[in-house]
Amino acid sequence: MSFETISLLLNWMEMGALLAILFRLSSTFELIASTQRELRRAIHHLGERRAAELGSPHARADAESTIGPAQLSPGLNP
Repeated sequence: MSFETISLLLNWMEMGALLAILFRLSSTFELIASTQRELRRAIHHLGERRAAELGSPHARADAESTIGPAQLSPGLNP
C-alpha cells in the first residue's frame, strides 16, 4: 500500500472516530437536558404543594415553627 492510501484510510478512520464521539456527546447532552427538565418540574410541583400547605393555618404554624416567621415569602402570607 502506498503512503497516500494509508494516509487517506487513517483520515477516514479519524473522521469516523470523531463522529462517534460527537454522537455520544449529543446523547449525553440530551440526557442532561431531560434530567434538568424533570428536576424543574419536580421543584415546581413541590413549590405548588408548599404554597397550598402554607394556605392552611395548621400548615402555616408548622412552617413558622420549622423555618421561622421572618423567612416566609411575602407572597405566601395570608
